[in-house]
Amino acid sequence: MARLEDLHPDLAGFLREHECPDIDTGAWRAGPPLAQRRVALVSSAGLRRRDDRPFGESSVDYRVIPFEKRNEVVQDHLSASHDRTGFHQDLNVVFPLERLAELAEAGEIASAADYHYSFMGATDPVRMEAAARQLAATLRADGVDAAVFCPV
Repeated sequence: MARLEDLHPDLAGFLREHECPDIDTGAWRAGPPLAQRRVALVSSAGLRRRDDRPFGESSVDYRVIPFEKRNEVVQDHLSASHDRTGFHQDLNVVFPLERLAELAEAGEIASAADYHYSFMGATDPVRMEAAARQLAATLRADGVDAAVFCPV
């Protein structure tokens, strides 16, 4: 993880002064042990299937990534401060689908969801709230009771 003192002074100053919104998330709930949970990944890496519509700058929606389509994932998140080298070498660096499947096979989690999701990072989270709430309902309907957030 990068530390502010390791960044270019202009970027460090911007991040220090950047106002983060206060989002009311409601109460967190305790759930069953991990070995009984169905788990999905949710990313902010701007990931999508190659044949899906590209993310635009500051997109507030998300894309669905079926597990079986993991080899068709591309990344739309472009930034001078975002190094995509790891993503190009191994999707698991930013979206650890294979590691999640391994946890399910080992019995550490009950199952990995069939569908996983990605938002575009560097977008105002307040503008993303409606889509995030919609996604939460989708996850619940799919029986997902744990989500691993993969921020980029």
